Amino acid sequence: MLRLSCFFLLLCCSTVFSAETIDTQLNDEARQLAQRFVGELKPQLQRAMLEGGPTLAIEACASAAPRIADNLAAESGWLVKRVSLKSRNASRAQPDNWEKAVLVNFDERQAAGESASMLVHAEIAGDWYRYMQAQAVEPLCLMCHGTDLTEPVRAILSEYYPDDWATGYVLGQVRGAISLARQLPEK
Repeated sequence: MLRLSCFFLLLCCSTVFSAETIDTQLNDEARQLAQRFVGELKPQLQRAMLEGGPTLAIEACASAAPRIADNLAAESGWLVKRVSLKSRNASRAQPDNWEKAVLVNFDERQAAGESASMLVHAEIAGDWYRYMQAQAVEPLCLMCHGTDLTEPVRAILSEYYPDDWATGYVLGQVRGAISLARQLPEK
């Protein structure tokens, strides 16, 4: 009887360990992909800003961000996108219900004093591993997402994003998030 009890205890422990190992591995993969996304996009925006100001940065973002997300998804097998409660790109940035709830939670946590740049959420939702990393408004963001936009910026935003809601932000606010999802292996 003691052997049987030990066997079941070991079996349960190994199952928990495997689930925790999978969660840790998926969390690390998601975190690295989110960092790669930011690490590839931000320098392109900074370069465009230096070369042509905010209007060129908007053009660069319109083409680079979807391309980076698609390339990372193709390379990794994860679904990769940016989402926001106030989307700029209505065709690609609309949050699903899970993402919307996490974004609302990020806003609440940021309003309560947590740094937007540190907000992360990960969980198993159904048969998917879901991960979101908040994108905080930085000084660079304010020229295109802030409260005081120039007329040339408004015009180019209207051209590239006719359904733009992603303005009126202030420094440090949650602008949106990088959202990643991967289907869990079958048990």
